[in-house]
Amino acid sequence: MAPIKILHVVGARPNFMKVAPVMEAFEQAADVSQRLVHTGQHYDDELSESFFADLRLRRPDLNLGVGSASHGIQTGRVMIALEPVMERFRPDWLFTVGDVNSTLAAALVAVKLGIPIAHVEAGLRSHNWSMPEEINRVLTDRLSTALFTTEPGAADNLRSEGIPEDRIHFVGNVMIDTLDRYREEAARLLVHEALGLVERQYVVVTLHRPRNVDDPKRLSAVLTALHEVASECGCPVLLPLHPRTALNIRRFRLDSALNGIRVMQPLRYLEFVGLMDKAGAVLTDSGGIQEETTVLGVPCVTLRPETERPITITMGTNRLFTGDLHRLADVVRDAVHEERSDGIRPPLWDGEASQRIVAAILGASLPAGVESAAGL
Repeated sequence: MAPIKILHVVGARPNFMKVAPVMEAFEQAADVSQRLVHTGQHYDDELSESFFADLRLRRPDLNLGVGSASHGIQTGRVMIALEPVMERFRPDWLFTVGDVNSTLAAALVAVKLGIPIAHVEAGLRSHNWSMPEEINRVLTDRLSTALFTTEPGAADNLRSEGIPEDRIHFVGNVMIDTLDRYREEAARLLVHEALGLVERQYVVVTLHRPRNVDDPKRLSAVLTALHEVASECGCPVLLPLHPRTALNIRRFRLDSALNGIRVMQPLRYLEFVGLMDKAGAVLTDSGGIQEETTVLGVPCVTLRPETERPITITMGTNRLFTGDLHRLADVVRDAVHEERSDGIRPPLWDGEASQRIVAAILGASLPAGVESAAGL
């Protein structure tokens, strides 16, 4: 019997943490042949190349090198470059993860070639159609054969959109598989001590969403609020600059607004996990960081009016901030001084999600504790 052929497509930083445990789990299974394609959507070394080393993820079999562009052009470039790859390899399954442009582009190519699609992290919804990621999520789910969800509410979203029950599998969160594997290694780096920081007495910030960084007035107001956090809370505010954010700060001539903020280059995955783990609080507009801080037990303030990961609010350490940015310092101060938990584990966030995915794809009986969406 010929081995099952699987093609994994990644394009941006969050994809790497999601695909690494899935590929490792498939490598432990018999009769599976895997290929890994990097679209090159993120091409900054610190946001892309370094993650292959940190996650022990094998080098891509192919890098398409599509680079940065508008959403339409970037999606089109990925499709044009990826189609001949799929035609040559003819996988039994395309694995696409997350919600970036490469996620949707890979799914569109596969469905037109009649290749079944497995979407890891399916069913998450912000219900905000101004977010490009929301469009990518909904369309990818509509095209997918197997939809692997991270939280029970995701299955409800899929049902309401007419996705058949037998396509939905509640498996848990592969991001947490990766976090569990590398958390202790990240802690041993003692990144906060190397930076002269005291545990739980600093704040880590990440900003990259268009809503926060693409409008000069909004970006200026956010940076001013971060300066107020640093001065009023009496703790350093660390801002590893995403390339998009750095570009807009230069373009809008907002360099002076960084006064009082400790600006850093993007960090490697292990460095960032270690820094985040010891922080007093995290401010972010990232989805994955909301999940990681929940398990780490670190207070998280999300600078967005909604989240596609509501379980991080109902069960976790996350809270949305939608008010006047001049109040941000008060919210962060309260977060830094709140009583800390040891971290919260939503259902099936136990480090075994990738094993459940493999079991479902290979047709094996799902391990104990796994439910299809019909059983939720």
